[in-house]
Amino acid sequence: MENNIIVTRLSTSSWFKLVWNDLVIHFDPGYAGFFENQNTPLDELKQEADYIFISHPHKDHLREEVIKMIAANNTRIVCPKACSNSVFGSVEIVKPNSVLVFPKIEIEVVDAYNTPEGRSERKYHHKGDFVGFIITIGNRRIYFAGDTDFIPEMRDFGHIDIAFLPIGGTYVMDHLEALEATLTIKPDILFPMHQAMTDMAAFEKLVEAKTNVNVINLFVGEKAIV
Repeated sequence: MENNIIVTRLSTSSWFKLVWNDLVIHFDPGYAGFFENQNTPLDELKQEADYIFISHPHKDHLREEVIKMIAANNTRIVCPKACSNSVFGSVEIVKPNSVLVFPKIEIEVVDAYNTPEGRSERKYHHKGDFVGFIITIGNRRIYFAGDTDFIPEMRDFGHIDIAFLPIGGTYVMDHLEALEATLTIKPDILFPMHQAMTDMAAFEKLVEAKTNVNVINLFVGEKAIV
């Protein structure tokens, strides 16, 4: 079975689409500002989602109008309780340490939160309220962090093939803390997200100077095959 995953970025915050064989997955389908300003390629929304994973209900991660665009009757939506008023259909409400097993995919739900010592400037993400996800498709484990600082739980994730980490610094860890998270998780491939005004070239140099991690920085509408 073909193991390549097509990753497409669909917003400047944390909305990514993954396609593996015939499986279509969306992470955090939301955006800041107005949809028409996102440059989201509309053709990418024509495929019905098999799974939608939502880390928390802030609008840059969850928009009801986007759910209506990409969800079908058989789409499974996986999210914490805080999102329950904004989603519909086949919804799985989860919390950290939940484990779900479905055809073609296994899901581990993990913590995502700001810490007192973390470098995030605004502490709006509290432990236990919101989540991240580790999904296994094929033989690859993919970590989608959601909005978080570097947290101790990351030390126990085991091998991660592909990681999506926020690096912007305002509501999430900044690029230096994200470097620390990367050194701990040691993914093979890293997709930065929620980067705000971070100098991406400088971040890539930092990571690649200290690790063998392949950093892939996507602009909205760009794809990578990994």
